[in-house]
Amino acid sequence: MTEAEKYLDEIPMWASKKNSLQDIRCFLERMGNPDRAMNVIHVAGTNGKGSVCAYLISILKQAGYHTAAFISPHLIHVRERFLHDGRPAGETEFLRAFEHVKELSQVMAAEGYARPAYFEFLFYMFMDMGRQWKPDFVILETGLGGLLDTTNTVEHPLLTVITSISMDHMQYLGDTVQTIAAQKAGILKPGVPVVYDGSCRESRQVIEERAEVLCCPAYPVADEDLKFGGRGSLGIRGTVKAGTKTVELLIPSRADYQLMNAALAFRAAQVIDRDGRFKVSVKAAAAGIRTSRWPGRMEEVLPGVFLDGAHNEGGMEALARNIAAMQRESGKPVSLMFGVVGDKEYRKMIRKLCGQVDVSHVTVAQMDTERSVGAAVLAEEFRESLGCPVEAFDTVKDGWKCFLRNKGEGLAFCAGSLYLAGEVKALLDGYCLQGTSEQ
Repeated sequence: MTEAEKYLDEIPMWASKKNSLQDIRCFLERMGNPDRAMNVIHVAGTNGKGSVCAYLISILKQAGYHTAAFISPHLIHVRERFLHDGRPAGETEFLRAFEHVKELSQVMAAEGYARPAYFEFLFYMFMDMGRQWKPDFVILETGLGGLLDTTNTVEHPLLTVITSISMDHMQYLGDTVQTIAAQKAGILKPGVPVVYDGSCRESRQVIEERAEVLCCPAYPVADEDLKFGGRGSLGIRGTVKAGTKTVELLIPSRADYQLMNAALAFRAAQVIDRDGRFKVSVKAAAAGIRTSRWPGRMEEVLPGVFLDGAHNEGGMEALARNIAAMQRESGKPVSLMFGVVGDKEYRKMIRKLCGQVDVSHVTVAQMDTERSVGAAVLAEEFRESLGCPVEAFDTVKDGWKCFLRNKGEGLAFCAGSLYLAGEVKALLDGYCLQGTSEQ
């Protein structure tokens, strides 16, 4: 671990004293307001944000543009959060940005500002890298919520995108879909177009009311705009409406819920194309989706073994439906590996899985984080809901070995946390941080 990584790891995730959005704006001003020279696509939502960002990166690449993207969380290495044309930042770039931000944060602290929290520090680092990279587009994923999120200090985005909204982080965002949607819709800016998941009536109403107040052109993607076309070895097929026509999409994922995420990115590309300054053809958009890649999201890491970062009730419900469909289509038994952090409603997540999927074996593991729920606790929850064998392990490494042993000829799914996905990715042979942006 480098000194920079050690420094970042020691920053409290939630500082006792936090900078306000106005304070963060002051920090950006000291940096020279780098965001004001950027064409920002700002993405919020409960589930699907990262997938939409990945599709947009690939679409814009196919259209001939360069991108910088700030995404979270990382699976293994923090440099995965800073993407230049889809590749993690190089070590030299990372260290240069770290030193710049550290130096300025010390100056600001001497003037009475709070030292940046973890996510805030990374955001400043990304802005420093983005200024150096000079991309055509910046894709900015919110961290938590939207209205009060650090990224919402960006003043004039080119476009905003809101993905599906469901119950998560209720202690911070509210305990109804409507209140959470209001937080997500906080990224809307006057006159800036918004593309959003219109399949949920409650969240759609909140977004559209806010868009009307701010005179934002609104572009919903509703269920009736999509048609699922089946699942194959290359991924899923489907169609999305594009004006009076329909466009066929091949999405390199076995998850049917990715059709909505791909459609949101496709609609965003259409809106960008209408801007007049940029050209993103339907062909480029479809090709970008077809060639996209997003690790840890229904990723087939070994034959018949899928790794998914579903980590809240809404994500688990979508995953459970998808696993059940794959089980019906294949006729194969299903085994699970599960790990979760304590601030999630893991009992509801487990019930979602157990209620829809015929499970033959469960492996639970305690992850290498203080936030992890103990394996024994999770095992008891599964035993109360299922009649199949459930095995518990104190480490992901031991749990992974058991999981693979019990897979047999069936389908195997590892889910519950992106921390778990990251630990599993690190265990897989041949992993390294490849394709960095430095040449």
